[in-house]
Amino acid sequence: MRTIGSIRVQVVQFLDEIGGMAAFAGRFFRVVFQPPYEFREFIRQCYQIGNRSLLLVVVTGFIIGLVLTLQSRPTLIEFGALSWMPNMVGISIVREIGPVITALICAGRIASGIGAELGSMRVTEQIDAMEVSGTNPFKFLVTTRILATILMLPLLVLFADAIALFGSALVENIKGAMSFRLYFNTVFDALSYGDLVPATVKSFFFGFVIGLVGCYKGYYCKKGTAGVGKAANTAVVLASLLLFFVDFMTVFIADIFYDL
Repeated sequence: MRTIGSIRVQVVQFLDEIGGMAAFAGRFFRVVFQPPYEFREFIRQCYQIGNRSLLLVVVTGFIIGLVLTLQSRPTLIEFGALSWMPNMVGISIVREIGPVITALICAGRIASGIGAELGSMRVTEQIDAMEVSGTNPFKFLVTTRILATILMLPLLVLFADAIALFGSALVENIKGAMSFRLYFNTVFDALSYGDLVPATVKSFFFGFVIGLVGCYKGYYCKKGTAGVGKAANTAVVLASLLLFFVDFMTVFIADIFYDL
Protein backbone atom coordinates (compact mmCIF):
# COMPACT_ATOMS: atom_id res chain seq x y z
CA MET A 1 0.00 0.00 0.00
CA ARG A 2 2.88 2.34 0.78
CA THR A 3 4.36 1.67 -2.66
CA ILE A 4 1.06 2.47 -4.37
CA GLY A 5 0.70 5.61 -2.29
CA SER A 6 4.21 6.82 -3.10
CA ILE A 7 3.68 6.16 -6.80
CA ARG A 8 0.42 8.11 -6.66
CA VAL A 9 2.16 11.04 -4.98
CA GLN A 10 4.95 11.02 -7.59
CA VAL A 11 2.44 10.93 -10.45
CA VAL A 12 0.51 13.85 -8.95
CA GLN A 13 3.73 15.81 -8.49
CA PHE A 14 4.78 15.12 -12.08
CA LEU A 15 1.41 16.21 -13.45
CA ASP A 16 1.51 19.32 -11.27
CA GLU A 17 4.98 20.08 -12.67
CA ILE A 18 3.75 19.69 -16.25
CA GLY A 19 0.78 21.93 -15.51
CA GLY A 20 3.03 24.57 -14.00
CA MET A 21 5.30 24.53 -17.04
CA ALA A 22 2.30 24.75 -19.36
CA ALA A 23 1.11 27.87 -17.52
CA PHE A 24 4.67 29.22 -17.62
CA ALA A 25 4.80 28.63 -21.40
CA GLY A 26 1.43 30.34 -21.81
CA ARG A 27 2.74 33.36 -19.94
CA PHE A 28 5.77 33.43 -22.24
CA PHE A 29 3.61 33.48 -25.37
CA ARG A 30 1.46 36.24 -23.91
CA VAL A 31 4.33 38.64 -23.23
CA VAL A 32 6.85 37.74 -25.96
CA PHE A 33 5.36 40.17 -28.49
CA GLN A 34 4.59 42.94 -26.00
CA PRO A 35 6.97 45.91 -25.62
CA PRO A 36 9.46 46.69 -24.27
CA TYR A 37 11.78 44.45 -26.29
CA GLU A 38 15.01 43.64 -24.49
CA PHE A 39 17.26 43.42 -27.56
CA ARG A 40 20.53 43.99 -25.73
CA GLU A 41 19.82 41.28 -23.18
CA PHE A 42 18.66 38.97 -25.97
CA ILE A 43 21.95 39.45 -27.87
CA ARG A 44 23.92 38.89 -24.68
CA GLN A 45 22.07 35.65 -24.02
CA CYS A 46 22.67 34.49 -27.59
CA TYR A 47 26.39 34.99 -26.99
CA GLN A 48 26.27 33.24 -23.62
CA ILE A 49 24.27 30.28 -24.95
CA GLY A 50 25.71 29.94 -28.45
CA ASN A 51 29.35 30.96 -28.30
CA ARG A 52 30.10 29.30 -24.99
CA SER A 53 28.48 26.04 -26.06
CA LEU A 54 30.14 25.93 -29.47
CA LEU A 55 33.40 24.23 -28.47
CA LEU A 56 31.61 21.50 -26.54
CA VAL A 57 29.22 20.88 -29.43
CA VAL A 58 32.04 20.81 -32.00
CA VAL A 59 34.12 18.31 -30.02
CA THR A 60 31.08 16.11 -29.39
CA GLY A 61 30.05 16.17 -33.06
CA PHE A 62 33.56 15.33 -34.26
CA ILE A 63 33.81 12.34 -31.93
CA ILE A 64 30.34 11.13 -32.95
CA GLY A 65 31.35 11.16 -36.62
CA LEU A 66 34.57 9.28 -35.90
CA VAL A 67 32.98 6.65 -33.68
CA LEU A 68 29.94 6.06 -35.88
CA THR A 69 32.13 5.49 -38.93
CA LEU A 70 34.69 3.31 -37.16
CA GLN A 71 31.96 1.14 -35.61
CA SER A 72 29.94 0.78 -38.83
CA ARG A 73 32.84 0.20 -41.20
CA PRO A 74 33.56 -3.50 -40.36
CA THR A 75 29.90 -4.47 -40.76
CA LEU A 76 29.56 -2.71 -44.11
CA ILE A 77 32.79 -4.32 -45.32
CA GLU A 78 31.43 -7.73 -44.32
CA PHE A 79 28.33 -7.21 -46.46
CA GLY A 80 30.23 -5.54 -49.31
CA ALA A 81 28.37 -2.27 -48.83
CA LEU A 82 31.21 0.07 -47.89
CA SER A 83 30.19 2.48 -50.66
CA TRP A 84 27.00 3.15 -48.68
CA MET A 85 28.95 4.55 -45.76
CA PRO A 86 28.48 8.28 -46.66
CA ASN A 87 24.75 7.77 -47.27
CA MET A 88 24.21 5.94 -43.98
CA VAL A 89 26.26 8.29 -41.84
CA GLY A 90 24.88 11.44 -43.48
CA ILE A 91 21.24 10.46 -43.11
CA SER A 92 21.71 9.15 -39.57
CA ILE A 93 23.47 12.28 -38.35
CA VAL A 94 21.23 14.82 -40.05
CA ARG A 95 17.95 13.12 -39.25
CA GLU A 96 18.43 12.00 -35.66
CA ILE A 97 21.86 11.69 -34.08
CA GLY A 98 23.01 15.27 -34.61
CA PRO A 99 19.89 17.07 -33.29
CA VAL A 100 19.28 14.73 -30.35
CA ILE A 101 22.87 14.49 -29.09
CA THR A 102 23.39 18.23 -29.48
CA ALA A 103 20.14 18.94 -27.62
CA LEU A 104 21.14 16.60 -24.78
CA ILE A 105 24.56 18.23 -24.52
CA CYS A 106 22.95 21.67 -24.46
CA ALA A 107 20.38 20.51 -21.90
CA GLY A 108 23.23 19.59 -19.58
CA ARG A 109 25.01 22.88 -20.04
CA ILE A 110 22.31 25.46 -20.81
CA ALA A 111 19.31 24.25 -18.79
CA SER A 112 21.42 23.73 -15.67
CA GLY A 113 23.15 27.09 -16.16
CA ILE A 114 19.89 28.98 -16.57
CA GLY A 115 18.31 27.15 -13.65
CA ALA A 116 21.25 27.90 -11.37
CA GLU A 117 21.50 31.54 -12.48
CA LEU A 118 17.82 32.38 -12.06
CA GLY A 119 17.64 30.27 -8.92
CA SER A 120 20.46 32.22 -7.29
CA MET A 121 18.73 35.46 -8.31
CA ARG A 122 15.50 34.24 -6.71
CA VAL A 123 17.26 33.15 -3.52
CA THR A 124 19.14 36.44 -3.17
CA GLU A 125 15.86 38.31 -3.85
CA GLN A 126 17.18 40.05 -6.97
CA ILE A 127 14.01 39.09 -8.86
CA ASP A 128 11.89 40.54 -6.08
CA ALA A 129 13.94 43.75 -6.22
CA MET A 130 13.31 44.00 -9.98
CA GLU A 131 9.57 43.68 -9.39
CA VAL A 132 9.65 46.39 -6.73
CA SER A 133 11.66 48.75 -8.96
CA GLY A 134 9.07 48.49 -11.74
CA THR A 135 11.08 46.23 -14.07
CA ASN A 136 9.35 43.19 -15.50
CA PRO A 137 11.69 40.35 -14.47
CA PHE A 138 9.81 37.78 -16.56
CA LYS A 139 10.28 39.87 -19.71
CA PHE A 140 13.93 40.64 -18.98
CA LEU A 141 15.10 37.30 -17.59
CA VAL A 142 12.85 34.60 -19.00
CA THR A 143 11.73 35.77 -22.44
CA THR A 144 15.22 36.69 -23.61
CA ARG A 145 16.69 33.36 -22.52
CA ILE A 146 13.99 31.25 -24.12
CA LEU A 147 14.21 33.19 -27.39
CA ALA A 148 18.00 32.84 -27.35
CA THR A 149 17.82 29.06 -26.95
CA ILE A 150 15.21 28.81 -29.72
CA LEU A 151 17.49 30.73 -32.08
CA MET A 152 20.87 29.27 -31.14
CA LEU A 153 20.12 25.57 -30.83
CA PRO A 154 19.41 25.01 -34.57
CA LEU A 155 22.67 26.82 -35.36
CA LEU A 156 24.54 24.59 -32.92
CA VAL A 157 22.92 21.54 -34.51
CA LEU A 158 24.12 22.64 -37.95
CA PHE A 159 27.65 23.06 -36.62
CA ALA A 160 27.51 19.64 -34.95
CA ASP A 161 26.22 17.97 -38.13
CA ALA A 162 28.93 19.56 -40.27
CA ILE A 163 31.74 18.60 -37.88
CA ALA A 164 30.37 15.06 -37.46
CA LEU A 165 30.31 14.59 -41.23
CA PHE A 166 33.85 15.96 -41.43
CA GLY A 167 34.98 13.44 -38.80
CA SER A 168 33.36 10.61 -40.76
CA ALA A 169 34.94 11.84 -44.00
CA LEU A 170 38.32 11.98 -42.28
CA VAL A 171 38.08 8.29 -41.32
CA GLU A 172 37.06 7.30 -44.85
CA ASN A 173 39.86 9.41 -46.29
CA ILE A 174 42.48 7.75 -44.09
CA LYS A 175 41.22 4.15 -44.09
CA GLY A 176 39.42 3.98 -47.43
CA ALA A 177 41.29 6.57 -49.52
CA MET A 178 37.99 8.32 -50.33
CA SER A 179 38.44 12.00 -51.14
CA PHE A 180 36.57 14.61 -49.13
CA ARG A 181 34.91 15.91 -52.28
CA LEU A 182 33.55 12.50 -53.23
CA TYR A 183 32.39 11.85 -49.69
CA PHE A 184 30.43 15.09 -49.34
CA ASN A 185 29.00 14.84 -52.87
CA THR A 186 27.67 11.39 -51.97
CA VAL A 187 26.22 12.68 -48.69
CA PHE A 188 24.46 15.63 -50.35
CA ASP A 189 23.07 13.37 -53.09
CA ALA A 190 21.59 11.09 -50.43
CA LEU A 191 19.98 13.89 -48.42
CA SER A 192 16.66 15.47 -49.35
CA TYR A 193 14.35 18.16 -47.99
CA GLY A 194 12.47 15.41 -46.20
CA ASP A 195 15.59 14.82 -44.13
CA LEU A 196 16.51 18.45 -43.47
CA VAL A 197 13.15 20.09 -42.74
CA PRO A 198 11.94 17.83 -39.87
CA ALA A 199 15.39 17.88 -38.27
CA THR A 200 15.53 21.68 -38.43
CA VAL A 201 11.98 22.15 -37.16
CA LYS A 202 12.46 19.89 -34.16
CA SER A 203 15.70 21.73 -33.31
CA PHE A 204 13.61 24.86 -32.67
CA PHE A 205 11.33 22.86 -30.38
CA PHE A 206 14.36 21.42 -28.60
CA GLY A 207 15.62 24.94 -27.96
CA PHE A 208 12.23 26.00 -26.63
CA VAL A 209 12.07 23.03 -24.24
CA ILE A 210 15.59 23.62 -22.91
CA GLY A 211 15.01 27.33 -22.33
CA LEU A 212 11.54 26.82 -20.86
CA VAL A 213 12.56 24.15 -18.37
CA GLY A 214 15.70 25.97 -17.25
CA CYS A 215 13.83 29.24 -16.74
CA TYR A 216 10.88 27.58 -15.01
CA LYS A 217 12.98 25.67 -12.51
CA GLY A 218 15.14 28.70 -11.74
CA TYR A 219 12.35 31.28 -11.64
CA TYR A 220 10.37 29.29 -9.08
CA CYS A 221 13.38 28.06 -7.15
CA LYS A 222 12.79 27.46 -3.45
CA LYS A 223 14.70 29.41 -0.86
CA GLY A 224 18.17 28.34 0.18
CA THR A 225 21.35 27.23 -1.54
CA ALA A 226 20.05 23.65 -1.65
CA GLY A 227 17.14 24.88 -3.74
CA VAL A 228 19.53 26.31 -6.35
CA GLY A 229 21.33 23.00 -6.72
CA LYS A 230 18.03 21.13 -6.93
CA ALA A 231 16.74 23.56 -9.55
CA ALA A 232 19.82 23.05 -11.74
CA ASN A 233 19.71 19.27 -11.33
CA THR A 234 16.00 18.82 -12.00
CA ALA A 235 16.20 21.20 -14.97
CA VAL A 236 18.66 18.85 -16.70
CA VAL A 237 16.65 15.71 -15.92
CA LEU A 238 13.28 17.16 -16.90
CA ALA A 239 14.64 18.81 -20.06
CA SER A 240 16.25 15.55 -21.19
CA LEU A 241 13.01 13.62 -20.70
CA LEU A 242 10.97 16.22 -22.57
CA LEU A 243 13.51 16.25 -25.41
CA PHE A 244 12.90 12.55 -26.05
CA PHE A 245 9.15 13.12 -25.93
CA VAL A 246 9.36 16.04 -28.39
CA ASP A 247 11.63 13.99 -30.64
CA PHE A 248 9.12 11.14 -30.70
CA MET A 249 6.22 13.46 -31.44
CA THR A 250 8.01 15.24 -34.30
CA VAL A 251 9.09 11.96 -35.90
CA PHE A 252 5.59 10.53 -35.47
CA ILE A 253 3.93 13.58 -37.04
CA ALA A 254 6.47 13.68 -39.88
CA ASP A 255 5.79 9.99 -40.58
CA ILE A 256 2.06 10.68 -40.79
CA PHE A 257 2.62 13.46 -43.35
CA TYR A 258 4.87 11.20 -45.42
CA ASP A 259 2.13 8.56 -45.55
CA LEU A 260 -0.52 11.04 -46.80
